[in-house]
Amino acid sequence: MDQPVSDDTTDRAAILAKPRMDGGRNARAKIGFVLIPNEQTIEEDMIRHMPEGVGAYFARAPMPREISTESLAQVKGSLAEAAARILPDDGLDVIAFACTSGTVAVGEDATHAELAKGACGAKTASLAGGVRKALTAMGVKRLVLGSPYIAELNANMVRYLAGAGFELLDAHGMGLRYDTEMIRVTPDYIYDYAHALDRPDADAVLLSCGALRSIDVVDAIERSLGKPVICSNQAMLWDCLRLAGIDDRLPNLGRLLREH
Repeated sequence: MDQPVSDDTTDRAAILAKPRMDGGRNARAKIGFVLIPNEQTIEEDMIRHMPEGVGAYFARAPMPREISTESLAQVKGSLAEAAARILPDDGLDVIAFACTSGTVAVGEDATHAELAKGACGAKTASLAGGVRKALTAMGVKRLVLGSPYIAELNANMVRYLAGAGFELLDAHGMGLRYDTEMIRVTPDYIYDYAHALDRPDADAVLLSCGALRSIDVVDAIERSLGKPVICSNQAMLWDCLRLAGIDDRLPNLGRLLREH
């Protein structure tokens, strides 16, 4: 912080005449995230892990409580409006739809188009797209998928990944229908779950869904398995930072954010 000036009359007049200003807390970048209504993990994960000088800002798009393809697809109609509510007078560097299965249900191209309508000039991102890019950056070809999803959403994710050129060796969903359940899955269970999912012939383990607290244990899982582990919030954080021109390497979040 600048040293205070002396307290004589001239200096007091100068101080009162004009405030000293800097770039603010978000001088390096401003990143916006559109969440679904009951999401309770992503906001804290993004704020906790953002590098100094990068701001994270949030809005929520309405949808029914139950997590299904149909309910998630309804978010498309409100993505632009939700994005427009985030720093409307200051502008964002990046705007992201922060839902993996939601991106798949809406469609990646449609997601980007709707976000761009609401946050003009911002680069657009999606959680599923961040996962896809993260797997590519890590050189992954064959993987196993774990998620909290019901079978329908897990199958959607398998199709999305296969369409992006990845070979799914196995896919397992926990069968949870509500965010209020997904957020309660313990990190120690996620650690054990990843080990139960892994196969020797898999290049990587993917833990899908922003509601899971996977980012808390992703580095430990990766070190234990000796192979890349990608989880949704880690991948979205990496993608949004790189889109914003922030190249910081972050510790304790896996190889993705240490090396790419």
